[in-house]
Amino acid sequence: MALACALTAAAVLLPLAQAAPGASGGSSLVREPARMAVAPLAPADTCENPEASLRPNGLDGSAIQRIRAAGHLVAGVDQNSFKWGYRNPAGELDGFDIALVKAIAKDIFGEDGKVIYRAIPTSQRIPALKDGTVDIVVRTMTVNCKRLEDVAFSTAYFEAGQQVLAPKGSAITGYDASLKGRRICTAAGSTAEAELAVQSFGSVPVSVPNQLDCLVRLQLGEVDGIITDNALAAGQAAQDPSVRLVGSPFTREFYGVAMNKDAGDLVRRVNKVLEDYRAGGGESPWMSAYRAHLEPVLPGVAGPPAPKYRD
Repeated sequence: MALACALTAAAVLLPLAQAAPGASGGSSLVREPARMAVAPLAPADTCENPEASLRPNGLDGSAIQRIRAAGHLVAGVDQNSFKWGYRNPAGELDGFDIALVKAIAKDIFGEDGKVIYRAIPTSQRIPALKDGTVDIVVRTMTVNCKRLEDVAFSTAYFEAGQQVLAPKGSAITGYDASLKGRRICTAAGSTAEAELAVQSFGSVPVSVPNQLDCLVRLQLGEVDGIITDNALAAGQAAQDPSVRLVGSPFTREFYGVAMNKDAGDLVRRVNKVLEDYRAGGGESPWMSAYRAHLEPVLPGVAGPPAPKYRD
């Protein structure tokens, strides 16, 4: 799982660790966080409001022209996150993030299908954008000030928070002193890893290339718990009924589409797509994608976060 591999929409993807079960009920897993996520300071003035992005327009600039000339959009995605970017029972790449990639490609090309998907580990999201391996990353990527030093982001398309995932019956009660002496897994380059470095509560941090690797290690008994976005953890808990979310979310974070810092026209174009994606209230494309992919594992989400702009 640690190796990134190029994938097209028709390519055969690696299967998930477990088959996906049916929908699960229950109340919303998203609760008011204990505090806002604290991102490392960066010199950019957007650091005070990192989720603010460039105002949308549909004009073609150099980045859009380059993508059109190539004949396809190259998207960095996950293939192992249930309901976000994963292989569905029909063997197709599917999920909430994948639906958004398709909407972006359709806006640029006027039709579906002109996408090359590259499965990249969490730690390689920023390097893949900086070296031009991908045009966009749509991979449950949190917008924060530190990342804005290296890449650009769209407006937020989903709100989540960091939370602890642990086996049922575990003595771990949340992001607190119950972590002391426990082996806690996070994905390299993730906000969870950064949070645990700031406050470990005496735990033993374990870093892995991909977020799903943490679930595998938990199943094998190699770690005692996981810290990750609750939106991702909800999908993992649906995959494996022996684990559950504990405590409350302790950060408030926003997912954005990441792009190269020099691709300002692409950022504006993606923001235009997101404006259209949110429009329509309960009948918006965003809500349709939420109901199709996330509602069974993450119920109670009323809608997307409102966009913020900085120009």
